[in-house]
Amino acid sequence: MQLAVLLNGTEERRAQIRRGQLLEYFTVGYNCLEGVIAIVSGIIAGSIALVGFGFDSAIEVISGLALLWRLYGDADETRRERAEQRALRIVGASFLILAAYVVFDAIQSLIRRDAPDESMVGIVLAAVSLVVMPLLVRAKRRVARAIGSAALAADATQTQICTWLSAILLGGLLLNATLGWWWADPLAALIMVPMIVKEGLEGLRGEHCDDCHVEN
Repeated sequence: MQLAVLLNGTEERRAQIRRGQLLEYFTVGYNCLEGVIAIVSGIIAGSIALVGFGFDSAIEVISGLALLWRLYGDADETRRERAEQRALRIVGASFLILAAYVVFDAIQSLIRRDAPDESMVGIVLAAVSLVVMPLLVRAKRRVARAIGSAALAADATQTQICTWLSAILLGGLLLNATLGWWWADPLAALIMVPMIVKEGLEGLRGEHCDDCHVEN
């Protein structure tokens, strides 16, 4: 009886690990596409917030690849922890670089009063991400709870931040397109910075936010 329960538990964990892997494959694929579209359309429109959003997508790809490494080595606890810590520090450094870039370009645009062109592609992209990302967050958190993975829960939190960035980006682009508020775009970019810096510092310290811890 105990053996049957153990085997069932093992099979259920394997099933959850497979779900986690599929979610991370989707994360990597979606963010690769999202990043390319955001950066190209941002450069064309001269939108700092949109280019910054594209770089955030690249960071999501790095995190997704690290989580895939962790999930494929799930049976080896030592390898799992090592992958998690390395991924946190890499993502943390990337976030801080992104924050520095956003601050520099946003302040430069505010001083020069550079007005970005309207970007319908950026507006649609942000709106789609605002729908897709919350669904992905919920799915990742369910798997994280099932397998007791703080790393996957932290990755879900990072995806949640991508949702907030989508909302900020969408607001800035819409204000520029409808009201001609040229300063809304660099201001929206600057609003992203505190969240980016917070994640970066936590990543460099190898920390998770309190909400990321999952009990076994």
